[in-house]
Amino acid sequence: MHRTAYLFLLFTTLLWGGNSVAGKLAVDHISPMTLVFLRWVLAVLIMLPIGWRTLREDWPVVCRHWLLLGGLGACGFTFFNAIFYTALNYTTAINVSIEQAAIPVVIILANFMLFRLRVNRVQIAGVVLTIIGVALTASHGDLRQLLKLDLNFGDAIMLIAVFCYSFYSVGLRLKPAIRWQSLMLALSIAALVTSLPFFLWEVAAGKVIVPDARGWAIAFYTAIGASVVSQIFYIRGIELIGANRAGLFINLVPIFGTLLSVLIVGETFQLYQGVALVLVLGGISLAEYSGRKMAI
Repeated sequence: MHRTAYLFLLFTTLLWGGNSVAGKLAVDHISPMTLVFLRWVLAVLIMLPIGWRTLREDWPVVCRHWLLLGGLGACGFTFFNAIFYTALNYTTAINVSIEQAAIPVVIILANFMLFRLRVNRVQIAGVVLTIIGVALTASHGDLRQLLKLDLNFGDAIMLIAVFCYSFYSVGLRLKPAIRWQSLMLALSIAALVTSLPFFLWEVAAGKVIVPDARGWAIAFYTAIGASVVSQIFYIRGIELIGANRAGLFINLVPIFGTLLSVLIVGETFQLYQGVALVLVLGGISLAEYSGRKMAI
């Protein structure tokens, strides 16, 4: 069971790492809030033929839990991405990468406070190793650069994004017993509805960049890969091993993003990137070994 979860979560973080590269390639080809809105328009269109029949059958359950499902879709799908893109206008990619590494920690704390789920010292050590790996990636191999970080408004709102995705991950524990097709379609519709105000604000502010061919290609990638497929796999991974253990895989996102930048954008592979990958994978393995023993 746990091996299946690992495959789901590895593929999820690989797709999310690709989303980071897509964000780099999107500059001047599609504006941020337009991208957020279009990805969920396309995601809903993709999910409708897949999930419409099951959603109709699960509708009584969906109606009873519409507030929870709406909140999950808004927090995990819309608010996180909208705040993430906005934060990058005020702070650096280094800061954002390190701040994202707080997500597994917040998940663990939230699970303890809400559900009294405990972790042991070995799992904590694994979390620390993954954070060091992320910090090594973000600082381009020179951890001394972290001392020069200048916290600002972007960092403050990025912390809000961290809490949004953390509570989305923890909240999935409370999702109703409906089929994955219904769940994904309901969450996508919630994301579409809540992303509309952000898009309208961008239009009103005159900041819209109408997507060109590359912009549309990026929108389709974010809809299919970074939204539909990855979220289905992430939800399934949490079902199999829990949010504490699954959340730790999120620290692979900046690692995969960096490696994909080497392959796609043509950046040079550095030794620190290899060391960071070993640290993150080692930390996940350490935490997972301990987590499996606790679960037995």
